[in-house]
Amino acid sequence: MPQTLTTIGFDADDTLWHTERLFRLTQERFAELLADFTEPAHLHERLLEAERRNVGHYGFGVKGFVLSMIETAIEVTDEKVPASVIAELMACGRDMLAHPIDLLPDVADVVGGLSDTHRLILITKGDLLDQERKLAQSGLGELFSWVEIVSHKTEQVYAETFARHADGPAQAMMVGDSMKSDILPALAAGSWAVHVPNGPAWALEQAEMPKNNARFVALSQLSDLPEVINNIK
Repeated sequence: MPQTLTTIGFDADDTLWHTERLFRLTQERFAELLADFTEPAHLHERLLEAERRNVGHYGFGVKGFVLSMIETAIEVTDEKVPASVIAELMACGRDMLAHPIDLLPDVADVVGGLSDTHRLILITKGDLLDQERKLAQSGLGELFSWVEIVSHKTEQVYAETFARHADGPAQAMMVGDSMKSDILPALAAGSWAVHVPNGPAWALEQAEMPKNNARFVALSQLSDLPEVINNIK
Protein backbone atom coordinates (compact mmCIF):
# COMPACT_ATOMS: atom_id res chain seq x y z
CA MET A 1 0.00 0.00 0.00
CA PRO A 2 1.43 3.42 -0.96
CA GLN A 3 2.34 5.52 2.05
CA THR A 4 3.08 8.90 0.44
CA LEU A 5 0.51 11.49 1.47
CA THR A 6 -0.45 13.62 -1.52
CA THR A 7 -3.97 14.80 -0.70
CA ILE A 8 -5.69 16.33 2.32
CA GLY A 9 -9.45 16.51 2.66
CA PHE A 10 -10.98 19.08 4.97
CA ASP A 11 -14.40 19.21 6.51
CA ALA A 12 -15.94 22.71 6.48
CA ASP A 13 -18.37 23.43 9.33
CA ASP A 14 -16.65 23.62 12.72
CA THR A 15 -13.35 22.54 11.16
CA LEU A 16 -12.64 25.63 9.09
CA TRP A 17 -15.26 28.02 10.45
CA HIS A 18 -17.67 28.30 13.36
CA THR A 19 -21.12 26.79 12.81
CA GLU A 20 -22.33 24.80 15.82
CA ARG A 21 -22.36 27.80 18.16
CA LEU A 22 -24.79 29.54 15.80
CA PHE A 23 -27.12 26.55 16.00
CA ARG A 24 -26.85 26.57 19.80
CA LEU A 25 -27.70 30.28 20.02
CA THR A 26 -30.72 29.75 17.78
CA GLN A 27 -31.80 26.80 19.90
CA GLU A 28 -31.62 29.00 23.00
CA ARG A 29 -33.93 31.48 21.29
CA PHE A 30 -36.21 28.58 20.35
CA ALA A 31 -36.45 27.63 24.05
CA GLU A 32 -37.31 31.23 24.97
CA LEU A 33 -40.11 31.34 22.41
CA LEU A 34 -41.62 28.08 23.70
CA ALA A 35 -41.00 28.76 27.41
CA ASP A 36 -44.74 29.05 28.14
CA PHE A 37 -45.40 25.58 26.76
CA THR A 38 -42.60 23.28 27.96
CA GLU A 39 -39.33 23.08 29.88
CA PRO A 40 -36.07 23.65 27.94
CA ALA A 41 -34.73 20.14 28.63
CA HIS A 42 -37.91 18.51 27.34
CA LEU A 43 -37.93 20.81 24.33
CA HIS A 44 -34.33 19.89 23.54
CA GLU A 45 -35.20 16.18 23.62
CA ARG A 46 -38.20 16.68 21.35
CA LEU A 47 -36.17 18.76 18.89
CA LEU A 48 -33.44 16.13 18.78
CA GLU A 49 -36.06 13.47 18.08
CA ALA A 50 -37.41 15.57 15.21
CA GLU A 51 -33.93 16.14 13.79
CA ARG A 52 -33.21 12.43 13.95
CA ARG A 53 -36.46 11.68 12.10
CA ASN A 54 -35.99 14.39 9.52
CA VAL A 55 -32.33 14.20 8.61
CA GLY A 56 -33.08 11.52 6.03
CA HIS A 57 -35.70 13.78 4.44
CA TYR A 58 -34.16 17.24 4.70
CA GLY A 59 -30.47 16.46 5.08
CA PHE A 60 -28.07 18.42 7.25
CA GLY A 61 -28.02 22.19 7.56
CA VAL A 62 -30.04 25.24 8.49
CA LYS A 63 -33.16 24.49 6.46
CA GLY A 64 -33.66 21.06 8.00
CA PHE A 65 -32.97 22.52 11.45
CA VAL A 66 -35.63 25.21 11.03
CA LEU A 67 -38.19 22.73 9.74
CA SER A 68 -37.48 20.49 12.74
CA MET A 69 -37.94 23.44 15.11
CA ILE A 70 -41.28 24.29 13.51
CA GLU A 71 -42.41 20.67 13.68
CA THR A 72 -41.39 20.46 17.34
CA ALA A 73 -43.17 23.73 18.16
CA ILE A 74 -46.37 22.37 16.64
CA GLU A 75 -46.06 19.12 18.59
CA VAL A 76 -45.25 20.53 22.06
CA THR A 77 -48.05 23.11 21.85
CA ASP A 78 -50.65 20.61 20.64
CA GLU A 79 -50.90 22.62 17.41
CA LYS A 80 -51.53 25.88 19.30
CA VAL A 81 -48.21 27.55 18.53
CA PRO A 82 -48.79 31.22 17.58
CA ALA A 83 -48.11 32.20 14.01
CA SER A 84 -45.79 34.88 15.35
CA VAL A 85 -43.53 32.17 16.81
CA ILE A 86 -43.40 30.32 13.48
CA ALA A 87 -42.56 33.60 11.76
CA GLU A 88 -39.71 34.28 14.17
CA LEU A 89 -38.30 30.77 13.73
CA MET A 90 -38.27 31.33 9.98
CA ALA A 91 -36.55 34.68 10.53
CA CYS A 92 -33.95 32.93 12.69
CA GLY A 93 -33.27 30.57 9.81
CA ARG A 94 -32.79 33.44 7.37
CA ASP A 95 -30.41 35.11 9.82
CA MET A 96 -28.40 31.90 10.11
CA LEU A 97 -28.16 31.60 6.34
CA ALA A 98 -26.90 35.19 6.10
CA HIS A 99 -24.52 35.05 9.07
CA PRO A 100 -20.94 36.14 8.28
CA ILE A 101 -18.24 33.49 8.22
CA ASP A 102 -15.90 33.40 11.23
CA LEU A 103 -12.81 31.29 10.58
CA LEU A 104 -11.48 29.14 13.39
CA PRO A 105 -7.99 29.90 14.78
CA ASP A 106 -5.00 29.15 12.52
CA VAL A 107 -7.20 27.99 9.63
CA ALA A 108 -5.98 30.54 7.08
CA ASP A 109 -2.30 29.87 7.84
CA VAL A 110 -2.57 26.08 8.01
CA VAL A 111 -4.74 25.62 4.92
CA GLY A 112 -2.75 28.20 2.98
CA GLY A 113 0.55 26.55 3.85
CA LEU A 114 -0.62 23.03 3.04
CA SER A 115 -2.00 24.15 -0.31
CA ASP A 116 1.60 24.77 -1.40
CA THR A 117 2.64 21.17 -0.73
CA HIS A 118 -0.49 19.02 -1.09
CA ARG A 119 -3.66 18.73 -3.11
CA LEU A 120 -6.55 19.99 -0.98
CA ILE A 121 -10.16 18.84 -1.28
CA LEU A 122 -13.11 20.22 0.67
CA ILE A 123 -15.55 17.46 1.61
CA THR A 124 -18.60 18.75 3.42
CA LYS A 125 -22.26 17.96 3.83
CA GLY A 126 -25.23 20.27 4.09
CA ASP A 127 -27.27 22.57 1.89
CA LEU A 128 -25.57 23.22 -1.45
CA LEU A 129 -26.26 26.95 -1.68
CA ASP A 130 -25.38 27.62 1.96
CA GLN A 131 -22.10 25.72 1.78
CA GLU A 132 -21.14 27.45 -1.46
CA ARG A 133 -21.90 30.83 0.14
CA LYS A 134 -19.79 30.08 3.20
CA LEU A 135 -16.85 28.87 1.13
CA ALA A 136 -16.99 31.98 -1.05
CA GLN A 137 -17.05 34.26 2.01
CA SER A 138 -14.26 32.35 3.74
CA GLY A 139 -11.62 33.43 1.25
CA LEU A 140 -10.33 29.85 1.11
CA GLY A 141 -12.03 28.70 -2.08
CA GLU A 142 -9.04 29.08 -4.40
CA LEU A 143 -6.90 26.87 -2.14
CA PHE A 144 -8.98 23.75 -2.89
CA SER A 145 -8.56 21.79 -6.08
CA TRP A 146 -12.01 20.25 -5.66
CA VAL A 147 -15.13 20.82 -3.55
CA GLU A 148 -17.46 17.91 -2.76
CA ILE A 149 -20.80 18.77 -1.11
CA VAL A 150 -22.65 15.59 -0.17
CA SER A 151 -25.77 14.57 1.72
CA HIS A 152 -23.90 12.01 3.86
CA LYS A 153 -20.25 11.16 4.42
CA THR A 154 -19.70 7.46 3.99
CA GLU A 155 -16.81 5.11 3.31
CA GLN A 156 -17.92 5.01 -0.34
CA VAL A 157 -17.96 8.81 -0.59
CA TYR A 158 -14.38 9.07 0.64
CA ALA A 159 -13.15 6.18 -1.47
CA GLU A 160 -14.73 7.55 -4.65
CA THR A 161 -13.78 11.19 -4.00
CA PHE A 162 -10.13 10.41 -3.30
CA ALA A 163 -9.98 8.01 -6.24
CA ARG A 164 -11.61 10.43 -8.68
CA HIS A 165 -9.87 13.65 -7.67
CA ALA A 166 -6.63 12.44 -6.10
CA ASP A 167 -4.34 9.41 -5.95
CA GLY A 168 -6.73 7.17 -4.02
CA PRO A 169 -7.69 6.97 -0.34
CA ALA A 170 -4.43 5.30 0.73
CA GLN A 171 -2.55 8.48 -0.16
CA ALA A 172 -5.12 10.85 1.33
CA MET A 173 -5.99 12.25 4.74
CA MET A 174 -9.32 13.56 6.06
CA VAL A 175 -9.34 16.32 8.68
CA GLY A 176 -12.49 17.16 10.59
CA ASP A 177 -14.32 17.67 13.88
CA SER A 178 -16.88 14.86 13.56
CA MET A 179 -15.83 11.41 14.67
CA LYS A 180 -18.87 9.88 12.98
CA SER A 181 -18.69 11.68 9.64
CA ASP A 182 -15.09 12.74 9.13
CA ILE A 183 -13.01 10.11 10.90
CA LEU A 184 -14.55 6.63 10.95
CA PRO A 185 -15.68 6.41 7.31
CA ALA A 186 -12.40 7.91 6.06
CA LEU A 187 -10.43 5.31 8.02
CA ALA A 188 -12.70 2.59 6.66
CA ALA A 189 -11.87 3.79 3.15
CA GLY A 190 -8.17 3.38 3.91
CA SER A 191 -7.22 7.03 4.45
CA TRP A 192 -5.45 8.74 7.29
CA ALA A 193 -7.86 10.69 9.53
CA VAL A 194 -7.19 13.57 11.92
CA HIS A 195 -9.78 14.55 14.51
CA VAL A 196 -9.79 18.21 15.62
CA PRO A 197 -12.82 18.74 17.89
CA ASN A 198 -14.45 22.13 18.23
CA GLY A 199 -16.50 22.02 21.42
CA PRO A 200 -19.18 19.43 22.25
CA ALA A 201 -20.25 17.35 19.27
CA TRP A 202 -23.87 17.46 18.10
CA ALA A 203 -25.70 14.41 19.43
CA LEU A 204 -26.26 12.98 15.95
CA GLU A 205 -22.52 13.22 15.17
CA GLN A 206 -21.18 11.45 18.26
CA ALA A 207 -19.27 8.18 17.94
CA GLU A 208 -16.57 6.24 19.75
CA MET A 209 -12.93 7.06 19.04
CA PRO A 210 -11.16 4.38 16.97
CA LYS A 211 -8.67 2.17 18.77
CA ASN A 212 -5.38 0.72 17.54
CA ASN A 213 -5.50 2.39 14.14
CA ALA A 214 -2.11 3.69 13.04
CA ARG A 215 -3.74 6.07 10.57
CA PHE A 216 -5.77 7.92 13.19
CA VAL A 217 -4.51 11.05 14.96
CA ALA A 218 -6.32 13.18 17.56
CA LEU A 219 -5.33 16.84 17.87
CA SER A 220 -6.49 19.60 20.17
CA GLN A 221 -5.74 22.36 17.68
CA LEU A 222 -5.39 22.66 13.92
CA SER A 223 -2.03 24.40 14.19
CA ASP A 224 -0.47 21.01 15.04
CA LEU A 225 -1.57 19.47 11.72
CA PRO A 226 1.52 20.43 9.64
CA GLU A 227 3.81 18.63 12.10
CA VAL A 228 1.65 15.49 11.88
CA ILE A 229 1.82 15.61 8.11
CA ASN A 230 5.59 16.15 8.12
CA ASN A 231 6.02 13.00 10.22
CA ILE A 232 4.21 10.82 7.68
CA LYS A 233 6.82 9.10 5.54
